[in-house]
Amino acid sequence: MRIPYALPALVAGLVLPFYLAELPDWRWPLCAALALWLAGRLLPGWRGVFGVALLSLLGVAWTSWRAEQVEQLSPAWEGKPVAVVAVVRDLPDPGEFGTRLRVEVEQVLTPGATLPRSWLLTDYRNEDRPPGSRWRLTLVPKQPTGPANRFGFDAEAWYWSEGIGATASVRKGRIADGEVDDARARLDRIRSALLERIDAAVAEPRAAALLGALTVGAQGRIAAADWQAFRLLGLTHLVSISGLHVTLFAGLVAALLRLVLRWRPPRRIAPRLVVALGGLAAALGYALLAGWSVPTQRTFYMLACAVLMLLLRRSLGPFRIWWSALALVLLADPFAVLAPGVWLSFGLVAALMAVGVGRRRRAGRWQEALLGQWAALVMSLLPLALFFNGVPLVSPFANAVAIPYVSSLLTPLALFAVFMPWDGPLRLAGWLADGFYWAVDLAAPYAPMWSQSGVPWPVAALAFVGSLWLIAPRGVPGRLAGTLLLLPLLLYRPPPPAPGTLRATLIDVGQGLSVLVETANHTLLYDTGAGDAGRTVLPQLTGLGVKRLDVLLLSHHDNDHDGGGESLLAAMPVDTLLAGQPESLPDAQPAAQACLSNQSWAWDGVRFDMLAPDEGATIAEDNAASCVLRIATQRQALLLPGDLPGPQEQTLAERYGKALRSSVLVASHHGSRYSSGVDWLATVAPREVVFSAGYRNRYRHPHPDTLARAADSGARTWRTDAQGMLALEMGETVTLKGWREQAPRFWRRRPVVSDVAEAVE
Repeated sequence: MRIPYALPALVAGLVLPFYLAELPDWRWPLCAALALWLAGRLLPGWRGVFGVALLSLLGVAWTSWRAEQVEQLSPAWEGKPVAVVAVVRDLPDPGEFGTRLRVEVEQVLTPGATLPRSWLLTDYRNEDRPPGSRWRLTLVPKQPTGPANRFGFDAEAWYWSEGIGATASVRKGRIADGEVDDARARLDRIRSALLERIDAAVAEPRAAALLGALTVGAQGRIAAADWQAFRLLGLTHLVSISGLHVTLFAGLVAALLRLVLRWRPPRRIAPRLVVALGGLAAALGYALLAGWSVPTQRTFYMLACAVLMLLLRRSLGPFRIWWSALALVLLADPFAVLAPGVWLSFGLVAALMAVGVGRRRRAGRWQEALLGQWAALVMSLLPLALFFNGVPLVSPFANAVAIPYVSSLLTPLALFAVFMPWDGPLRLAGWLADGFYWAVDLAAPYAPMWSQSGVPWPVAALAFVGSLWLIAPRGVPGRLAGTLLLLPLLLYRPPPPAPGTLRATLIDVGQGLSVLVETANHTLLYDTGAGDAGRTVLPQLTGLGVKRLDVLLLSHHDNDHDGGGESLLAAMPVDTLLAGQPESLPDAQPAAQACLSNQSWAWDGVRFDMLAPDEGATIAEDNAASCVLRIATQRQALLLPGDLPGPQEQTLAERYGKALRSSVLVASHHGSRYSSGVDWLATVAPREVVFSAGYRNRYRHPHPDTLARAADSGARTWRTDAQGMLALEMGETVTLKGWREQAPRFWRRRPVVSDVAEAVE
């Protein structure tokens, strides 16, 4: 008996555990599924209902069992030096601060150490470590972790989806120990050799980087500025080896086989099977050449499912095949659930199929293309808003030109060229890559981006129904009514704080500081953290509905405080720029003004007072130049002292006395040993002390002595390295919430403050 909704039920079960705080023991859903099977035997009339529930439980059991098999770093060995023999896997990835290496631990040399096999290392010296090389290393492992914020890239989800069990940096004392010669190493060496050949043949570095990304999956060599341009045009998926490239390449090989077989058909096997298996083999070869990345695996599984149906001579509808492929992908790799690309790729394929449902006759080629673009645009609005908080408005037009150029011309030519014994085809591919960049550079500065704030689930649900309604085939009544269901998504903005109240978001930027302050009608950002603001800070501002800043305040000139200032100013309108050291921003627009102790203003019943530095004061060090800002509602106050050193804290305590009192204090200098002194804490008298620091950072912030002083003062302590992004509401009372506690997941690091404290002792 066929069970209705069997595949959707299985998929739902495979997905569900990823939204749970604790991973269920796989034995319980398995036992429950067995009980339902027995119940179905006893009650045949309920077999369909029991069957749906049974498949969902089997999906939960499978995902839970697979998650239990993932090797993770034991907390007992975190932060302790361990000696290992490790093999470099995959191509080295040049990152912003150092080369990232995926390694596989072959042997643990430290007695008693239990370590995962798969690691991600950072080599700050950028030394040559070719794929397949073996090394003796001493590593200090950390859990695979990253900043935990409400919006933007989730590093911990990515680590899980990639199967990485630990991270570390490469230290001194490494010893080369030969090479391995297994199949994976040989494949990686081929990829590395092809990459070197591209670099030798193509003079333009940008073109060489693009060809490397399209042929062997070396996306890490593409510059961050180019990725931003691709994002503005909606072309990011074309630059990676996506499912589109693999599918089109497989289709090209299948078309060539079809032409050959028309000239000389096989005798013992149906030509359609030769074509299907040849296309699948081409997809497998391309996926292996790309390093068997997660997107290429998904595409291969989808194509394998379609070929399997053909071999079995099963006549199934397109959506049946779609559900089968999705179930196969998630069974093979349940952690693909954590990759937004899964839902984007499967969602857009479903949208393209949906526009053809119910049509009595096939539309013309141009009409099909326009309908496909329409469906892709409508159905991509919601996932782009949820995953990336933005929609590139020119994406349909850019893709209409770029997809044929990149996927049908540039990529096949590049794949052909890298295996040719002469460099002419590669130079031609490089010339085409230069042409692609020429068009991108021309269009990107004028490409508008629709920024979308985060939306609650009822708004997202309405938008999903509206999207389906809009792309419904002719005959479905009231299709334009779907627009009304989409409007809440496009128009939604988070409600602002009430007049006289304050909302502050302490963004988890790792080792650094960034605080967004909102009143009823104004916004201020205190510091930006290090690196590109587009990596962490901008996604939070966009997700929280901030489209412009009234004030950007950069406390002083340290990378972990103002490092993202330049990129933020380039990406978001700012009315006023204040800085502790304005001379460090000579070309900023708007022009940087000095923050001085006599500055005060009021927004919406909330008072802002600058307490330091003094005009004309001699600044001995950058930290002493920190802008100290106190923000007060009628009953509460927030104090932001930047990296103010201990002596300057003492000076302010003596000058202002009880006027410094604040409900919430962001600890000076991330909780360094010589900041947040006893007198300072006694004068400020905070009830909450917040430490903004990176997990297991090399500065050992916050120091145990500083944590002890804060605890002895009677204040509660909060830490971004333990609790992630912190949401502060301040009016009559004060409320603080950590993102890790608000959205707990089994794959997310637990906010155990005691463990972090032990790490720095």
